[in-house]
Amino acid sequence: MERIKFQELPLSEEIQRAIVDLGYEEASPIQTAAIPVLLEGRDVIGQAQTGTGKTAAFAIPTIEGIDPNNREVQALILCPTRELAIQVSEEIQKLVKYKKGISVVPIYGGQPYERQLRALKQGVQIVIGTPGRVMDHIERGTLRLETTKTIILDEADEMLDMGFREDIEFVLTKMPEDRQTVFFSATMSKPIMELTRKYQTNPEIVKVTQQQLTVNNIEQIYFEVRSGGKMEVTTRLIDMYNFKVVIIFCNTKRMVDELVSNLQARGYFADGLHGDLNQNQRTNVMNKFKAGTLEILVATDVAARGIDVDNVEAVINYDLPQDDESYVHRIGRTGRAGKSGKAFSFVAGRDLYKLRDIERFTKAKIIRQNVPTYEDVAEVRTTLVLDQVKEVIQKGGLAKHVLKIERLVDQDFTTIDIAAALLKLVMKDTKAKEKSAEAGEAKGGPKPGFDRLFVTLGKKDRLHPKDLVDILTTHTSIPGGKVGDIDLYDRFSFIEVPTDYTSEILERLAVTEINGMTVKFQKAEKKNMDPAEGGRELQELEDRPRKKFYDGPFNNNRGGGDRDRGGDRGPSRGGYGGDRDRGGDRGGRSYGGDRDRGGDRGGRAFGGGDRGGRSFGGGDRDRGTSGGGGFRERKRRDF
Repeated sequence: MERIKFQELPLSEEIQRAIVDLGYEEASPIQTAAIPVLLEGRDVIGQAQTGTGKTAAFAIPTIEGIDPNNREVQALILCPTRELAIQVSEEIQKLVKYKKGISVVPIYGGQPYERQLRALKQGVQIVIGTPGRVMDHIERGTLRLETTKTIILDEADEMLDMGFREDIEFVLTKMPEDRQTVFFSATMSKPIMELTRKYQTNPEIVKVTQQQLTVNNIEQIYFEVRSGGKMEVTTRLIDMYNFKVVIIFCNTKRMVDELVSNLQARGYFADGLHGDLNQNQRTNVMNKFKAGTLEILVATDVAARGIDVDNVEAVINYDLPQDDESYVHRIGRTGRAGKSGKAFSFVAGRDLYKLRDIERFTKAKIIRQNVPTYEDVAEVRTTLVLDQVKEVIQKGGLAKHVLKIERLVDQDFTTIDIAAALLKLVMKDTKAKEKSAEAGEAKGGPKPGFDRLFVTLGKKDRLHPKDLVDILTTHTSIPGGKVGDIDLYDRFSFIEVPTDYTSEILERLAVTEINGMTVKFQKAEKKNMDPAEGGRELQELEDRPRKKFYDGPFNNNRGGGDRDRGGDRGPSRGGYGGDRDRGGDRGGRSYGGDRDRGGDRGGRAFGGGDRGGRSFGGGDRDRGTSGGGGFRERKRRDF
């Protein structure tokens, strides 16, 4: 398909200005095909994957059809998950920046009703929401669709797979007969076609052809490895290629949590994303991943819907996905914006048959490779150094360095021997830097706006980073999401907190008793609290009698399930008034709340906590490692 420039499309001046601000020039294939048809007001079925520009393909015509003088809802966009709803809302906000009088609001589970009610009451023209929350607002009478001219179902196939069909049909029946109905889907499944026949009028089918559904600049590789060896292979791949931005996909929430814990224990900046997390926790994790604070994001398929990060270097299929379409969605997270990417898959036994099905579906060859050995890791890292050497040579400016090398040549050393010795020194220096990274970070001061606190609890007290976060949020007003980096050592710990909360923490927790132990919190000072050098406080800790901080997990009443839809029911009673999201694990019974299927039915929260498991005290408590920087207990292997 011949692509066209946005300037060639019949768009308003305001939209054209917004497109220029976003840096778009040429319309993508799906935009080229869909925008003209949608501008005519026709019903459309669009077939396109994530990352093809489909959001702008339906957002631009939708905005152009809005009457800014009419404050009633004129367009409704349904999305399968909160993350995707937020992403679509953000994209539309960027496109309407020069359109005066047009308001946009996302509505989804996990967000307070009051905020959404205020926005709807003030009047909005474009509503983006998840089916369950939209249905709740319709039933409450807070969302009226009598004047809505357009409805768009984004990721329609995913919504049907998640069990939203009844909700979708309920919403469609509340809309006028004379409307524009648009479906965007990665596949043209039988349920999609059934909805099309029932609710669309002579729809135009626009799609990206099969060849365009897979990205050619992604190197696809698989390893035959049993479950017990996956963790080791994962860390070897990350170290071997020195990846900084990686997404790892698992099929279950339990596996996500287990893998995150193992990666953190080895010193990687990792966090997870799945249906058990509340909206604050999800937003916190995604913000850190986009900002580069996290190296590794571990996620389930449903939770990863709507992730929009352009610089992902690699995708690892820790578990092979259940269906072919999910594989395409997963690997499409890398290799974006013209960049190359890598996709690694771990298979064993009958997984090989599933892999062949994926190859037939994607029309791409997935190459088998042997599991990298330690020697392979060292070899690849050497190759990376040599590539850097090539770049330096090509840039030039080496004259003064050449003069210094000639001194050694004059002493009868060959240039090959000199180069080999320099390479050995560089590789040795690299290992030394990695080995001292933790100590170096510990010695350095806190980041701007934070203070570093010294705590007389450590790993030998069976302490976990989340326990420190729980202590702070239980006894002070600091939200879990504002807690910074945490460094755990055998007999003590360091934790960074915003300066605004330091006085309160020291006042309330200077000397406190927790589980029968006397625990001190005080501001860290380099002279007597340097973990690399040892000091007065550390010697006191060495001498004190050892007593376990706790005999079991700090929050051991977890209902964590295995699947992203449904999950196991834990021993605790459910969250009273929690979201009735179909995607989350059920910690037990759930009473009331909205029916947005993708959310968090946690265990009983004492004092209003939003966490999935049992929590003590109030506030939105993000997971212990999700506060502002993550857990730094770096134990990478030296190669």
